[in-house]
Formats: sequence, structure tokens, C-alpha cells
Amino acid sequence: MERFLCRGLVFSSNHNLRSLYSSSRGFTSSSSGGFDSIEKGRSYTEQTDKDSLKPIVNDVCRILESGKWGPDLEASLSSFDHKSQTQCMVGVLRMQKDPGLALTYFRWVEKSAGTVHSQEAYNTLLMIMASGNKHDNLDQVLEEMSLAGYGPSNTACIALVTSLIKSKKLTKAFDLIQTMRKLKFRPAFSAYTTLIGALADAHEPNMALTMFHQMQEIGYEVSVQLFTTLVRIFAKDGRLDAALSLLEEMKSNSIDADLVLYNVCIDCFGKVGKVDMAWKFFHEMKAQGLKPDDVTYTTMIGVLCKVNRLDEAVELFEQMDHGRHVPCAYAYNTMIMGYGSAGKFDEVYKLLEKLREKGCIPSVITYNSILTCLRKKGRVDEACKLFEEMKKDAEPNLTTYNILIDMLCRSGRLEMTYDLRDSMETLGLFPNVQTVNIMIDRLCKAQRLNEACQIFESMEKKGCKPDRVTFCSLIDGLGREGKLDEAYSLYERMLDLGEGPNAVVYTSLIRNFFKWGRKEDGHKVFKEMTRRGCNPDLTLMNTYMDCVFKMGEVEKGRALFEEIKAQALVPDVQSYSILVHGLIKAGFAKETYHLFYAMKKQGCVLDTLAYNTVIDGFCKSGKVNKAYQLLEEMKTKGYPPTVVTYGSVIDGLAKIDRLDEAYMLFEEAKAKGIQLNVIIYSSLIDGFGKVGRIDEAYLIMEEMMQKGLTPNVYTWNCLLDALMKADEINEALVCFNSMKDLKCTPNVVTYSILINGLCRARKFNKAFVFWQEMQKQGLSPSVITYTTMISGLAKAGNVVEANGLFQKFKEKGGVPDSASYNALISGLSNADKALDAYRIFEETRMRGCSVNVKSCVVLLEALQRTENLEQAAIVGAVLREAAKSQHATKSL
Repeated sequence: MERFLCRGLVFSSNHNLRSLYSSSRGFTSSSSGGFDSIEKGRSYTEQTDKDSLKPIVNDVCRILESGKWGPDLEASLSSFDHKSQTQCMVGVLRMQKDPGLALTYFRWVEKSAGTVHSQEAYNTLLMIMASGNKHDNLDQVLEEMSLAGYGPSNTACIALVTSLIKSKKLTKAFDLIQTMRKLKFRPAFSAYTTLIGALADAHEPNMALTMFHQMQEIGYEVSVQLFTTLVRIFAKDGRLDAALSLLEEMKSNSIDADLVLYNVCIDCFGKVGKVDMAWKFFHEMKAQGLKPDDVTYTTMIGVLCKVNRLDEAVELFEQMDHGRHVPCAYAYNTMIMGYGSAGKFDEVYKLLEKLREKGCIPSVITYNSILTCLRKKGRVDEACKLFEEMKKDAEPNLTTYNILIDMLCRSGRLEMTYDLRDSMETLGLFPNVQTVNIMIDRLCKAQRLNEACQIFESMEKKGCKPDRVTFCSLIDGLGREGKLDEAYSLYERMLDLGEGPNAVVYTSLIRNFFKWGRKEDGHKVFKEMTRRGCNPDLTLMNTYMDCVFKMGEVEKGRALFEEIKAQALVPDVQSYSILVHGLIKAGFAKETYHLFYAMKKQGCVLDTLAYNTVIDGFCKSGKVNKAYQLLEEMKTKGYPPTVVTYGSVIDGLAKIDRLDEAYMLFEEAKAKGIQLNVIIYSSLIDGFGKVGRIDEAYLIMEEMMQKGLTPNVYTWNCLLDALMKADEINEALVCFNSMKDLKCTPNVVTYSILINGLCRARKFNKAFVFWQEMQKQGLSPSVITYTTMISGLAKAGNVVEANGLFQKFKEKGGVPDSASYNALISGLSNADKALDAYRIFEETRMRGCSVNVKSCVVLLEALQRTENLEQAAIVGAVLREAAKSQHATKSL
């Protein structure tokens, strides 16, 4: 089109264009000879026999079709008198199928003739643009018409709007009407009604309402049908206030509601849960003298069944069915669905019999309704039996088989599924894409991937093309089983077949790449999605954020939460829960408080998972009182606390020594029938043990084992630590043996507790036995365990073993602390190994660790005994400095 923009007077300058239109209007209003000549020309044109123009029109069309536009083609066209033969030019336009060529010819005639085209010519051009779906220069053509004092015909206006709707350019159609209004045109009535209908179908209520009000502004009378369309779209969108306002507006315009509008109101308001409003409309229509029809009754029955108000539905159904010779099959099906959804299958079968008694054979739709309800309730055998009985009354269709196949797949009866599929093919019913999708999805979930892949590969041979759902199910199934490369290859195949992946496919790929430890590939998939222009939805962003946090990428997780808002998505309760949980796990529990209030401020309604996550965060950040309040809030909001909720609060209370409150919650949870787990019992054992309430810790341990719960290594460690701190050494050793007898393998923490306790009780040799046992088990001691053992051996006089252990610790990359250095210095000094002790002393100072006064004194005495006076002087100097420092501190 760009090559045409330089042609003709219209594109020379706005000044020239206005001059041309002004001169044209001047001729029209004048009584000079120019006016007469134009009128004569028009009369001549009108009187010319149309048949005589056909040869000229055909000749011009042949020239236009002869080749590309250029000087030669223009020269050929110049031989015709386009100025005096307007009808000829219009005839040529009407024969053009290419809007671009038509516009080029239109501009050339305008330029060569030096006059403004007629209104008919402009409208003909608009019709060509509409039929060819070419709207690029539409606004410009309309502006020219406005300057010339013309307006688009109703036919052209309707054609343009219709063509834009068919091209799915609703916003463009809306803008076209606005442009016409701006140019003072009056769009056709049908253009408005057609566009309002299309906007309603596309769920664009605001634009539809704007068009509706604009119609009224320019004087068009609006009908009850238009009000019905708008009420339906607003009610379906959940905007009930707007729908009710429209009804009020209709009444103020003295327009009476008809049966269709009442039926729409009953249906729409009922579907969004406003059952009482639906009832109101039902009674109001009767009060207005309108008789409810089958649609009214059936719709109202369906609304009541949906909210399980079966008694009212039955009463209405019987009122409708009373005295009828021919039953309403749709109402029967609706009532059957109502009973079936409520699980009242005895009533379902009674209705089925009643239908037969009235001489009406149940249809395939009736049976499919019952089968659907049986599927929801998981009554597979009953469904199979009904399927056999059904064949006496109605021929099963593809939907019937899909329902049964889905049901059998869900229940794991895959072999029966194959038999059913084969039998339907025998009857000439070949599985459609929905059937295949059901089977592939269920096979993937049953981890029978090879069979799923076989069905997928055989699809096209049977004339069934896979769709997005097919690919998504198989990609996800492969990914869940760790076959990531195969999943990605299938994704690429999906692209090759022109099936553009959606957010669901990308969500699956990202989740599974992260699940199997290939986080870099997960990040790449997200970038590829962005590059392809696929907009992520909230589910994808939440999944990606969850994966990132689980991989320990805390800052990336934070950034993704902000990215959700940047994508114009609104974080939901799940988004906040993932963020809070990720930060708690990374040690940022203190941020829970601010995030909780941000969630509340945004209006997020917390569910059980969100409450549990936030309560856990409050407990871990020391805000146990706040956690306790949320626990109570959960109860008042109708969310029963779970074992996770109680576990978090009990653990939080136990850690701050509020054990009586923790125990009360423990008893409350048991009274509510909540199955408590090992974690909760362990929290209480740990809490009671740490404050020396050993007997209560023991009682809780016994109760746990009586409940059939097996203590884990953490539980035993809590009890062992409590016993060791209470100097119950023998009891701790008995407990340790019981732990091994119950097949619970001790870990590094277990041995560290025992070694630390025994060393504290100065039972160094016994501690060393456990040290050796620990080594045999292949467990690597921690820094604290090494330090404890080195100190113990040194204090026991086993300085050779202590020094050897010390050197071994350093060789393994361990960094000794002040305690281990001081213990070794004291041990070597007491064993008369003064110079060895001095070397450790120097190493301690070089590493920046402090040597305590007691170690310095013992070392000084050992050096003096062995007459190492130079070294003794250095130690003495360090002692004096330490004394001065202590004195200065006391003075402050």
C-alpha cells in the first residue's frame, strides 16, 4: 500500500485537498455556467444506457489486470474519459477483487480528472475494502469523505463493521464507530447491534455498554433484545450490580421485559450463586402475566439442583410435569443430574422409569448425564452395568465411550479401557482427540509411558491430529519420569506442527527440569518462553518461583515475586505462601511479619496452607504470640487447624520454654482427633528435656511409642541430650542401647552428645571408645566433637592421643577454636611437654585465637621447671598484658 501513498491530490498536502473540496463546493452553490455544465454532465451520465458502458468497463479492467502499475498502464488508462463517465469508474471499481489495485485506480482517476469523487464512488471503495478485509487506509478515506461532505452508506458501514468482526478485530471495529462519530457520521443501526452482539460473545462488556449508550445518544431506539444481550454478558462476568442497573434503566425507558429476558436473568444470576435473585425473577415474571415455559422451569430447576436445594427443585419439577402427556426430556435430564450430583441414585433410577412409563424412551443424553454423575462418585461397576442396559434404549455415542474410558482409566482398569476402545471402533466410532487425551493422560499418571507414546504415535494413522492437550499430557508424563530430553524433543515437535505451546506446557517443562536437578535448563525454558512471546500466567510464575526457592536461589526468588507484579499479574495467596516459605527456609523468617500484612492489605483470603506457612514463619522468628493468635483466627474463619499448624505452634512454644501452653495445645489436638506425628512428640521431648523435666520427657516418649509411632534419630538425640545435661550418664547409655535395639541408626549428633557428656563427666576413656565407634561407622566428627575429644584426652593426660587427634583434625582442613588450643596447651604443660605446649601457644596467637590466663600460668610453670627461660619470659609478658587488660576493663 505504501507505493500508493504518494499518488493523487489527496496526498499532496492538506491545503491542496481543502482547496479542491472548496472549489468543488463553490461550483455546487453557484449559478454560473460551470454549475450548468456539471449538471448536464450528470444528466447525460444518468441517461446513458448502462449497456453501452460495459465495453468501456471491461476494457479498463483488462488494462488493470495486464501488469504492474506503471507509466505504460497509466498511459493506456488515459485514453478513456474518466472525468465525464463517473458511472464507468464506479463500474470498474465494482469489478475489482484486489482492494489495493482498486485504491490505486481510485487515486489515479482522482488525480487525472482533477475532481473529487462522487459519494457513490467512495462507498463503492469502502465496500471493496470491506469484502477484501483491507482496512489500512480506512480512517483516511473516511476523513476525505467528511471533508467532501459525504457520509458512508448504511450498507457500507455495516459491511465494514462485519468484515472487522469476521477478522476478529473487535477493537478496530469499535474504533471505527468512534471515528465515524468524531467525523459527525451516523453509523447504521445494524452496525451497532452487530458489534454489540460480537462484543458480548467475546466477553467485552465495557465496550458493548459504550456502544449501547452511544446508540441512545444519537437517537436510535433500543429494544428489549439489546438489553437482554447486555444483561447476560454482565451477569456472566459476575458484575451483577451493572446487570441490575441495566434492568432499572430498561424499566425507566418503559420497556417491558419479555420471557427471554426473564429466562436469561434466572439462568445468569443462578449460575453465579444468586439463587434467591433467580427465584425473585421467576415469581416476578408470573406476576407480570408471563407464563413460564419449559426453558424457565428447567433453568430454575437446574439452579436449585446446583446448590443442592433438591426439595424446592423437586416441587418445581412436579409442578411443571403435572398433567403433561408429553414429558419435557430436558427437565428430566436436569433433575436426573441434580439427584446424581447429590449421590441419590435410587431417585435417579425412579425418574428413569417414570420417563419410560410416560412413553418416552430415555435418550443418549439422559444416560450420559447419569454416567457423568457415576463417574464423579467413582461408581465404576454400576456405570458399566448401566452402559449395558443403555443399549436397549439408546445407541451409545462418542461422549458415552469417553465418559466410560475416563472412568476406567481413573480406577486403574486400563485393560478394560483397551477392550472398550476396540469395541467402539468395531461399531464405527473411532476415538477422537478427547478420547486419546484421556487415555494418554491416565497412562502417564499410571507411569505406563510406553503405552502412552504408542497411542500418541498411532494417532495420525487413525486420522486424529494431536492438539495442545495431547502434547502437554505426554510432555508432562515424560518429564515426571525424568525423561527430560524426550520431553523437550516432543516440545520441539509440537512447535514444528504449528501447535504453539501455552503457559501449561512451559510450566510442566520448568517444574520437571528443576525437579531433576537441571536448573539451568529450567531457566533457559523460561527465557525461551519470553522470547517466543508467550505470556506467563500466575500458575507458571508461582511454580517457577517455588522451584527457584527450593534450589536455594533466594534473591532470584525475591526477584520473581516482583516480576509477577511487573507482568500485570496480581500475586495470590499461593504466591505469598511460596515467598514466605522460601524465605523461612533460607533463614529470613523475620520478614514473615511484613509479608503477612502485605498479603492482608492486598485482600488475599488465606487458606489453610497460607495460614500454616505464616504461622511457621512467626514461630521461627520468635513471634509465637502472633502465631497463637493466627491459630485462633483460623478456627473462627472456618479453617480447622491441621497437624502442621499445631506442630509449628507447639514447637515454637517449646523452644521458648512455655511448655505448659505447648502441652495444652498438644492435648487439644488429640481431643480433636488429629493424628499427631513424630515431629510434634519430638518437639515436646526436646522442650521438657532442656529444662530438666526428664520424667515428663520420658512419659511423652512412652506415649508416642504406645501410639505406634517410631522415634526417629532426632527424637532419641533430644532425650539423650536431656539425660547427659542432667548428668544421668548411665540412663543415657541405656537409652543409647535401646535406640540401636529399635534399629534407629545413630548419627554424628548422637555420638557428639555422648562424647560431650562423658567428657564433661570426666569419663574420657569411655568417650574415646565412642569416638572410635563413630569412626568405624564412617561418620565424620564435627568441629565441636573434635574440640571436646581433644580437650578430654588432654585433661585425662593422654596428651599423645590428644596431640595426634589435633594434628589429624588440621590435616583434614579443620580449623581449631580457642577451646581446643587451650585444652592442648594445658594438657601438654601438665605432661611436662613444655616446648610442645609452647609451639601450640605460638600457633594459637598466630591464628588470632586467645590463650586464657589459666593456660598461660600452667605453661609458664612448665617452662620454668624445664629452664626454658626465654620462652617463659614471652609467656610472662603475655600474662602481664592480659592482667593490664583485665584491670582496665574493671576500671571502666
